[in-house]
Order: sequence, then structure tokens, then C-alpha cells
Amino acid sequence: MLVARSLLILIFASLVMTASLMTGPANFAYAQENDPAALQGAVPGGTTEAGSSDAELWRQIRQGNQGTVAGANPRSGLMIQSEGERWRQIRNSELPMYSAIAILGMLILLSIFFAIRGRIRIEHGRSGHTITRFNLLERASHWLLASSFIVLALTGLNLIFGRSLILPWLGADAFAFITVTGKYIHNYVGFAFMVALVLVAVLWVMHNIPNRHDVVWLLKGGGMLGGGHPPAKKFNAGQKIIFWVVILCGISISMSGWALLNPFTTTMMADTAQLSNSILGTSFPTEFAAVQEQQLQSIWHSAMAVFMIVVIIAHIYLGTVGMEGALDAMTSGEVDENWAREHHSIWVDEVNADNKDVAAGKPQPAE
Repeated sequence: MLVARSLLILIFASLVMTASLMTGPANFAYAQENDPAALQGAVPGGTTEAGSSDAELWRQIRQGNQGTVAGANPRSGLMIQSEGERWRQIRNSELPMYSAIAILGMLILLSIFFAIRGRIRIEHGRSGHTITRFNLLERASHWLLASSFIVLALTGLNLIFGRSLILPWLGADAFAFITVTGKYIHNYVGFAFMVALVLVAVLWVMHNIPNRHDVVWLLKGGGMLGGGHPPAKKFNAGQKIIFWVVILCGISISMSGWALLNPFTTTMMADTAQLSNSILGTSFPTEFAAVQEQQLQSIWHSAMAVFMIVVIIAHIYLGTVGMEGALDAMTSGEVDENWAREHHSIWVDEVNADNKDVAAGKPQPAE
């Protein structure tokens, strides 16, 4: 029930920065006092000897043009970082819109799939005999990763959708308290997520290396639409895809999160762009101001998190209401033998062979 509620809550940030530019107050007052008509369609202020007006100067400043300074840091000549306006537009408009499309789109697709396919049942029913699928350490690592991710997802989505969905409902004071509290929770729970990510990677990476059975599984769509499930080892191709998405996106989210927790101390976006240019032949800019690094890290962190949320929603669906017997693997660690044989037949044969060798007293290779 808790997982189902979390799935529903995930359906539901903005950091507002405004910059106002005015012409020089002295010139404005002078024009207003001496020639009020000059402000009716005319540009206030005088012109330089070169013939350019104050408006042209302020326009260049507003667009982020860099001037010349006598100091050692040439970035000091940049009065306005115009990229901040683009960051604000993405953060307040495009990111919420595309995030909502992605999350709601996945929920709609899963609803359609459930309406067509229904719950994937154990074809031969439960046998009454179980086989151990995951031990206590594996289950604890999985639930640490899952629970920390859900907390991070909820507190992070609040920063994207909270001002639109929660603020009008709770009011400013309650929303401010929830958001500030959620920010601290998000920052600290992130470390639990990193620890769990390492544990899961170490425990399961050897089982998630692609093999020839994965090609067959993918060609048959995993048997999701009927026709029987293709043979698979401990993890099938679909589970391997989820594993690598979680690991790779988790690493990326963790690194960008670290950069946001320690502002102006990293150059990971510039380093990544340089690496991409040298390996893939791209032409990304490789020099960013410190504030640009933070802006790019913010957008990247949010985009990767939303992508991972969409993938995990599908994972939660298949592991609970979408497939009979799947949840047992992460609760008791024991799965029905008929379920195991239908979904992971090669793995069942391997386990049974190992058990026979143990019973016969044959030495077992270390995993």
C-alpha cells in the first residue's frame, strides 16, 4: 500500500530571479525636469562622442557583453550574466512542463498496458515450493536504495511543482516550512542513496552483464504480451536495463548533487564537455563561469532525476500490481518455484545444479 501511495504522490520549483534594468536616474531626472516631452518615444540620457546612446550601452550590458576592466579577473567586466535569464526560463517553465509530460505519460502508458494485459499471473499457479532469490543483505540494500530514492524524489519534485500545486493548497507559511524541511532532508538522505547505490552495484553487477539470452528476451518482448517468458538467468534483459539506468543515472545525480551542495568548487560540467569533445567529436563550450557551472548542474540534476523517476515508476508497477509473485523476492526473499521457472528458468537450473553439488559434497566456486 505504501508503494502504491508513493507511486501516486510522484505525479505531483521554482527559484525566482528577476533583473530590472533602468536608465541612469540622473539622466532620467534631468530629462523629466527640463524636457518632459523627451521621454515620449525618445531615449532618455545623452549620447557618447561616438554617437551611441545610453540605451545601447545598457542593452549590451543586459545581453551579457563583457567590458574591459583593470583588475586581474577579466570576468569582473561582466555586469550581468545573461545566461541566468535562460536558466530561469528553463527552471520555471520548460522543466516543469516536460517533467509533467514524462511522469504523466508513463502513468498513462502503464494504465493502458494494464488494461490490455492485466496482471501477469503465474501461468501454472503457485507450486507451494519456494526458492531463495535474494538474501538479507541484498534485500536491505535494495530497500535502502528504494526508500532513499522515494524520499529524494518527493522532496525534489516539490521544488519543481510545489509552487504550482502545493502552495495554493497549503498557503505560504506551511509551504515554506515543508520546502525548507524537505531541502534539509533531501541533502542528507542523498548520502544514504549513495551508500545504497554502491552496495547494489557491488552485489549485482556480475549478474547484470549482458549475454546472448538477453537478445532473445528483447526480441520476444520478455513475453510481456503473452506467448511465454523467454529463458533468463538471475536477471533478464529488462531488469538489466533498469539496473544500469539506476547505476549510471544514480552516479550522475550523485555527482551533480555534490556540486550543488558545494557550490563554486567544481568544474565537472566543463570537464565533461571537454571529454565529450575529445572522444565524441562534439563542439560544446569548455569554459564556464562558476555561476554557469551551478546553473548547468541544477538543470542536469533535475533532468536526470526526472528520467530516473519515470523508469522507477515502471519498475514499481512491474514489481507490485503488474506481476504476480514478483514482490515476494524483495519481501521474504523467497519466490515460488513456478514463478522462478517461468521468468528465470536458466537461473533455476543453475541453483538446482548447485544444490545437488552441495548435497553430493562437491566443492563450490566462490561468487
